[in-house]
Amino acid sequence: MLSNIWNLVLYKPLLNALAFLVSVIPGGDVGIAVIILTILVKVLLLPLSHKSIESQAQMNILAPELNKIKASGASKEEQARLTFELYKKHKTNPFSGCLLVLIQIPIIFALYYVFLKGINFESGTLYSFIHVPDSINMFFLGFINITKKSLILAVLAGVSQYLQAHFMPKPAAPATGGGSSFQETFAKSMHLQMKYIFPFVVAFIAYSISGAVALYWITSNLFMVGQQLYIKKKEFSKI
Repeated sequence: MLSNIWNLVLYKPLLNALAFLVSVIPGGDVGIAVIILTILVKVLLLPLSHKSIESQAQMNILAPELNKIKASGASKEEQARLTFELYKKHKTNPFSGCLLVLIQIPIIFALYYVFLKGINFESGTLYSFIHVPDSINMFFLGFINITKKSLILAVLAGVSQYLQAHFMPKPAAPATGGGSSFQETFAKSMHLQMKYIFPFVVAFIAYSISGAVALYWITSNLFMVGQQLYIKKKEFSKI
């Protein structure tokens, strides 16, 4: 049941979109089609991802006020009330970012799975109005075979993952003179791992699977970097 929903709603539409793009791109360059499809999906998810990043950035802006509440010595009930009033005043929902990320995960994973499974435009997986492309060129820009392992693309995938983590909103600093809570320590630890460890994981996985997966990661990460820089500039302009 779930596999049928997965194929019907996510996998097949993305695979057919990729087949269509390959058929209209001069030379049938599948690498360029992978980049375009990734960008199109990211654009469709832009309202969700944009709101998620904005929510995290807003939480960091409110961090000094939240730290003052924690350091006030008030009871937990009073701190909760003041925190709620602060969120209400600034129209911020601390859980909205997490919810929006969860909504995006199945779509992003389905796009990743299209490239992970291997690009094979069999007639049984294509809609009746989508034809198997006449020209299918697996050599990205004429010299990188995206069906094979590519050290160049794998390294670029790792670098792009580092940049994406570098520009993402950093965890809020704890109150001055106060100890870090478990949540703050965990957030800082996760941020450091995403920045310094996960890029190597991404590079290793991208190299182990195929150039198509590496291209997906590179495009997705660079898109996120641009989005994060735009939001950061927007937030600073408000100050």
